[in-house]
Amino acid sequence: MKVKSIESFILSDKLKESFYFSQWEYSERQICIVKITSDTGHVGWGEGYGPAGLIRAGITHLTPFILEQNPLEIETIWQIMYRRTLDFARRGILVSAMSAIDVALWDLKGKILEQPVHLLLGGKKRDCIIPYATGMYFTNGDNLGDILSEEAKHYAELGFKAMKMKVGLGIDEDIEHVKMVREAIGPDINLMIDANHAYNLREAVQLAKAVETYNIYWFEEPVSPEYYEQYAELRTKTTIPIAGGECEYLRFGFQTLLKSKSVDIVQPDICATGGLTEAKRIAVLASVYGVEIVPHTWGTGIAIAAASHFIFNLDTVPGRLKTPNCYMEYDRTENGLRDELTSTDMIFEDGEIKISDAPGLGFDLNEDALHKYALTDKNEIWT
Repeated sequence: MKVKSIESFILSDKLKESFYFSQWEYSERQICIVKITSDTGHVGWGEGYGPAGLIRAGITHLTPFILEQNPLEIETIWQIMYRRTLDFARRGILVSAMSAIDVALWDLKGKILEQPVHLLLGGKKRDCIIPYATGMYFTNGDNLGDILSEEAKHYAELGFKAMKMKVGLGIDEDIEHVKMVREAIGPDINLMIDANHAYNLREAVQLAKAVETYNIYWFEEPVSPEYYEQYAELRTKTTIPIAGGECEYLRFGFQTLLKSKSVDIVQPDICATGGLTEAKRIAVLASVYGVEIVPHTWGTGIAIAAASHFIFNLDTVPGRLKTPNCYMEYDRTENGLRDELTSTDMIFEDGEIKISDAPGLGFDLNEDALHKYALTDKNEIWT
């Protein structure tokens, strides 16, 4: 059995209304996805997190080393990709390209063996997971606090038990917005905040202390990811758990994050940090340090499926009679790529997700949506 072809697509969706966070504005959603076909005719799909054109270039670079390989030997292929990029890409966009290929290979392997990926990863260790609604970005216009509060109430009405809002506009505004959102959703829904590394340590401490009273479930990326010691110091100055890691790559990056005692919750992005193969290793590393893991997820239904299979397979650390909740990021911002590209029998009900046992990652890809959003002049196929 061999990898017969690798095809990459850049997909783009122009948004009806732009939104922004502490760093910049989004006016479109763009993603690079990859299709891997075996000589048996089976197909696997993956995606990379980051600038789509650069990820496609990375896939192009890696493809000659993967063609003709046995698609069932995923760790062997992963090591080939790693060695071919090690000298110049231990972090960043080529790791995202590796991730896209790795996710596609897991999907392909599941379809070839007619088994769900969570079983191939080692087994399903829980019956459901708790998705948290990611939204409450910033928009142009007046009364942003009211807008955020109404959005939060909408998620609560849909049954979400947890949700995450953006902060980073300025400490006073952030405090007011967090207060308004907490009042809108009541005390029983978990509320996370995410600064996207907008603040220095002094500011992050000030904000954390001010919003502790609103029962914040975690404070995500409070400071820039380079500053491990600042993360560690912040943890000693607030009762709010600190989360981070979406900007880390490979188990080696997460070893630095964990050894420095920077976070209470690590957040690898499966489509950026090395794929499912490396995410499994990162999960083992996190368990050694006794740190929770909740992957960052942003993209299409491919990324959502990969994260869900990963989370269903996670060990409960420490073990206990009653399994605690496991959380999964569930982006709710405007995204036609996410809503139209894939379909799945994964069930969202009563604020919980129950996973599909269909082969591979358990989704069907909509070819019409693929062609609708694809920038066709930039697709590449290698055989």
